[in-house]
Amino acid sequence: MRIEQLLQSRIAILDGAMGTMIQTHKLDETAFRGTQFAHHPRDLKGCNDLLCITRPALIETIHLQYLEAGADIIETNTFNSTSISMADYQLEAHAYDLNLAGARVARRAVDAAMAKDPSRPRFVAGTMGPTNRTASMSPDVNNAAFRAVTYDQLVEAYTEQVRGLMDGGADLLLVETVFDSLNSKAALFAIDQYFESVGRRVPVMVSCTIIQRGNNRTLSGQTVEAYWNSISHMKLLSVGINCALGAREMRPHVEELAGIAPVRISCHPNAGLPNAFGGFDETPDMMAADLRDFAANGWLNIVGGCCGTTPEYIAAIAEAVRDCKPHVPATPQPYTRLSGMDPLVIRPDTNFVNIGERTNVTGSPQFAKLILGGDYESALTVARQQVEGGAQVIDINMDEGMLDSEKAMVTFLNLIAGETDIARVPVMIDSSKWSVIEAGLKCVQGKPVVNSISLKEGEQAFRERATLVRRYGAAVVVMAFDEAGQADTRDRKVEICARAYRILTEEIGFPPQDIIFDPNILTVATGIEEHNNYAVDFIEATRWIKANLPLCKVSGGVSNISFSFRGNSIVREAMHSAFLYHAIKAGMDMGIVNAGQLAVYEEIPGDLRELVEDVLLNRRPDATERLVAFAETVRQKDKAVVRDDAWRQGTVEERLSHALVKGVTDHIEADVEEARKQYPKPLMVIEGPLMAGMSVVGDLFGSGKMFLPQVVKSARVMKKAVAYLLPFMEAEKRASGDTRAQGKILMATVKGDVHDIGKNIVGVVLGCNNYEVIDLGVMVPCDKILQTARERSVDMIGLSGLITPSLDEMVHVAREMKREGFSIPLLIGGATTSKAHTAVKIAPMYEPPVVHVLDASRAVGVVSSLMSLDQKSAFVEKTRLDQEQVRQAHQDRGPKVLLTLEQARARRTPIEWRAADIPKPAFTGVRVLDAFPLGEIVPFIDWTPFFHTWELRGRYPKIFEDPTVGPKAKELFDDAQVLLKEIVGKKLLKARGVYGFFPASSVGDDIELYTDEMRTGVLTTFHTLRQQTPKPDGQFNLALADFIAPKSTGLADYFGAFAVTAGIGVEALCERFEKDHDDYNSIMSKALADRLAEGFAELLHKKAREDWGYGRTENFGHEDLIKERYRGIRPAPGYPACPDHTEKRVLFDLLQAEKNAGITLTETFAMLPASSVSGLYFAHRDAKYFAVGKIGKDQVEDYARRKQMDLRAIERWLSPNLNYDPEK
Repeated sequence: MRIEQLLQSRIAILDGAMGTMIQTHKLDETAFRGTQFAHHPRDLKGCNDLLCITRPALIETIHLQYLEAGADIIETNTFNSTSISMADYQLEAHAYDLNLAGARVARRAVDAAMAKDPSRPRFVAGTMGPTNRTASMSPDVNNAAFRAVTYDQLVEAYTEQVRGLMDGGADLLLVETVFDSLNSKAALFAIDQYFESVGRRVPVMVSCTIIQRGNNRTLSGQTVEAYWNSISHMKLLSVGINCALGAREMRPHVEELAGIAPVRISCHPNAGLPNAFGGFDETPDMMAADLRDFAANGWLNIVGGCCGTTPEYIAAIAEAVRDCKPHVPATPQPYTRLSGMDPLVIRPDTNFVNIGERTNVTGSPQFAKLILGGDYESALTVARQQVEGGAQVIDINMDEGMLDSEKAMVTFLNLIAGETDIARVPVMIDSSKWSVIEAGLKCVQGKPVVNSISLKEGEQAFRERATLVRRYGAAVVVMAFDEAGQADTRDRKVEICARAYRILTEEIGFPPQDIIFDPNILTVATGIEEHNNYAVDFIEATRWIKANLPLCKVSGGVSNISFSFRGNSIVREAMHSAFLYHAIKAGMDMGIVNAGQLAVYEEIPGDLRELVEDVLLNRRPDATERLVAFAETVRQKDKAVVRDDAWRQGTVEERLSHALVKGVTDHIEADVEEARKQYPKPLMVIEGPLMAGMSVVGDLFGSGKMFLPQVVKSARVMKKAVAYLLPFMEAEKRASGDTRAQGKILMATVKGDVHDIGKNIVGVVLGCNNYEVIDLGVMVPCDKILQTARERSVDMIGLSGLITPSLDEMVHVAREMKREGFSIPLLIGGATTSKAHTAVKIAPMYEPPVVHVLDASRAVGVVSSLMSLDQKSAFVEKTRLDQEQVRQAHQDRGPKVLLTLEQARARRTPIEWRAADIPKPAFTGVRVLDAFPLGEIVPFIDWTPFFHTWELRGRYPKIFEDPTVGPKAKELFDDAQVLLKEIVGKKLLKARGVYGFFPASSVGDDIELYTDEMRTGVLTTFHTLRQQTPKPDGQFNLALADFIAPKSTGLADYFGAFAVTAGIGVEALCERFEKDHDDYNSIMSKALADRLAEGFAELLHKKAREDWGYGRTENFGHEDLIKERYRGIRPAPGYPACPDHTEKRVLFDLLQAEKNAGITLTETFAMLPASSVSGLYFAHRDAKYFAVGKIGKDQVEDYARRKQMDLRAIERWLSPNLNYDPEK
């Protein structure tokens, strides 16, 4: 049975997440390498596609699991198997082999399943992922025209992939997870070209991904409909949506696609949205229920799962849609459908499509001058003016003898791709050179128009180019030229267009609605009698074409008609308007015209209109002479290019906001200068109108109304504005004017907590905004906070904290503020704080405003609102109402349904314990590392959290490519390197550490450590907590004790522990900077000390793995260490897998950390110095990180008994994890 037959009868089931299943096997580097790649120079762990060669039996088993769950279509494990993606592993030369192997292993699994049950056909889908590069976006914020990969490179890579998949036995091809439309167009080009070369075709599926909840655009900015228009040229089995979102979030997009695409519809979402730990919370039943809704609405033909969906999910989905009828493909009207980032549909009621003509070097001297001078930024302004002036398509032509036309076309189209207010409309790629047209087609993610092809070089060349135009996914303008030359009469125009139409529709299969004829608008009023009827010939040919060549369109270059009157804009505009009036009535659909310079037909003076129409319609022999005579009497009033400059009439604040949102740089310096003169301080321009504009940008992006390229553009405008203001701010600083503070804020890290980097950044930001900040430092007791607040008459108090016990201390401070009669606002901030906790736990303790401040960027807005007489009441009331809603929602939600502790323990991690799996460390006891060389630690630094400290979100080193924060991140990083070099070279900080290994066994949920190898005396006991949240089959309720061999097995296992610091000396270093009023380097010092401490922990873990034996053959690079691709884990007390901070005391006593490493614990078990890390080592290959989550009272009571602690004390330490209210 063919797949098409199956889809006629029922909904087909696609498989689930291969990657998710592979991860459950916890394969190490050796497993990935196999024997074939044992000596490969690069690490290969994580290269899932390679397993088709090195572990084919494993991949086949996973395929079989999905087949047994009910899958009809199995995807090959080849998502990344292109030479482009495999270059990361130096495996590009093996791309064909990977696809061949991937298809073969899937083929074996499918054949085995069909042999077992011949009544049910199964199919192999050759999976083709998007690669790790984008063809329509630049990774270089400083060069928007740059591309990390070319269309030709993509076509070459995809062709190799298709060859391997089809040679391996794929029944169909699936181009999936499309985030850049141009990449997928290259894939489809490669597929179609390969099909033609081998004379065999298989069905093709395409599936795009919508990256953001609440948005309807791909990463490269296209809407769902625009994307469908871009790929609709390819004969497809199905089109669909997958990945990024859960089914619920995907619903409107699938519904839209089902209504517009005349092919079958697929959908394979993730198992919900990712949670805070990178997992997925939706159960199989939840996901299946959502997808049944899709099927019941008649939207689906193929359904399955993406990230996080195991065979259990596929089984549930298959059962849920079993009785649902398949989707009947839509039957849209055969309209001309083009696209940029937005769709353009030319319907019968569209009237006329304006094609902007000014981005044409042959027709616009201004544009030509800009392009020849390399001023592409100004050239973009010309394009923008065309769109703002009403152009629905823009014609781009680079045919100039002094230009490298191919390069100019590529550069300009690449730049346009980043200008979303231009790129939203389709482009017309205009050239007399086929090489230029083809270069342009390789740059456009939408569905463009080619202008043009013709029969001038004969039918063979015409067929070849038309076939390629179709393969590239474009509509085409066909000029009325043939081997004999240009058609100038009505009959010649009709003859050529009819011949071309027949070849295109009958021989090539070109859709008639994608054919646009240009019957040649030629110049009239030249003084040559043969030219007098040119306008009439065009109009009459248009009338015939529309009557006899169904669905095609007619276009033309309107300005050609008036070339005789160049320099006389009044006459030319009247001629254009009158010509269009008559041509549109005859059926002309579109035209290349300067939309900003069109007169309104009815407003043309009567005498001029009569003269113009006499010429155009050839109504009298002296028409030309009469119009020429009239033209000489007309006083020239050359108009500027028409553009919507209404926004320039607004206030300076409105203009700055407009410039930021639209990304317009033309007037930014003048507007910023005007604002600087109006505002008392230049910084207020930044914090006022500029930040307000950027807030609008942020809100629009967050709501899906702006997308990535637009935000990049806005960031550039902001950068130019700030750069202009910097000299003025520096001058103001040098003047050191004594200005009165706007308000007084006391800030403190609460008692027991020593973390203050975030608090210090907030303080600096507030100080820059002329607020007086009283910073009491860290570990500040409640009484000192309140006493200082009274003595200094502060306007508000800000509390900060990082560790979870700090949350309880903040509740205590709020309660004491109420008891002592305070009435000032209380601000809450820090990594563990949240809007929900503030509303539910802290705000009810204190009646005046209690406001959660998410990060430093929000601090000024919150403080200024609370200090403003005009804004305070509304702000406080809104905060109160928001918090009431949060509290009500929290109350309505109630406690989670949990397993009993007995049930959870019955679902512990099932490990088959064997002595061979338990490595023995080189020593037992502790070892001390004193004055450890900082230079050895530096290579182990993970820089990503460093940027997060400064509230720059992104992953190192890719953050430098970030269009918004990249330049700032690079500047920050460079500053850090300078200071780090000084710290290491001058030994300004000291690193100390201690670690050790101990004989151990698990006893229930506890871990006993023994005094020696004889294991007769218990040295100490660590207590662990177990997950009680219900899990689907195949998942277990974990506790850290699961990863130590139970005492009952009699096996000798071991346990490790460590504590390190790199913060000795940081206080003196910060004091040095603060004396120089250098807050920046003071904060930088603490941030670097934190990174060194974490780097030290990473280095020591590597050393511990080597000492333990199993890590001696490791060959991981820096990125592998950061991603923790090694065996073993090092969880820390106070973190998700071990949330009880009091276990830190057991750890410190075991290691004698105070003596051996110089680290002490506060009363709330925070470490001093703050730049310290401690934790536990687990070596078992199944050990993994997890979150304990919510726990029930039965476990808390059991835990208190095991630890011999008071129940209420335990409840206080574990309060974030309690699934009940201990006060009730």
